[in-house]
Amino acid sequence: MMKSSMTPINNSSLGSKGYIFDLPKHVDPRGNLTVAEQLINIPFEVARVYWTYDVPSGESRGGHAHRTCKEVIVAVSGSFDVTLDDGKHKQTFHLNHPYQALYVGTSVWRTLDDFSSGAVCLVLASELFDEDEYIYEYDEFLKFTE
Repeated sequence: MMKSSMTPINNSSLGSKGYIFDLPKHVDPRGNLTVAEQLINIPFEVARVYWTYDVPSGESRGGHAHRTCKEVIVAVSGSFDVTLDDGKHKQTFHLNHPYQALYVGTSVWRTLDDFSSGAVCLVLASELFDEDEYIYEYDEFLKFTE
């Protein structure tokens, strides 16, 4: 059970399937600290953590949807855009603050692009990796969301 709720800081056309929210930011003259805790400010138990980095200029990541996995995406360094599509609405989110996170619900197509030099994309996922859980073809995704 979550001890505190996440408050979306943007008006998302995707509703509860995709929105940006702030993580706790502790400001200190020695350097700032941001915390992500499962079931407290992350709305699920974290089963997997991964990150992408050294993305070449002009390249994209993502290009898939998950059947059951929920994710929280954070730009821990640099910036990039995440475009989410639930089959009816599409919205692009610009991530560039390490204390802001993007919640991505199930059955949402995602594409990450426009990575800045040195960008690091951290992902907290609700499920362990399972190839069968991914949808890689957009037409199949649209059928799945009907």
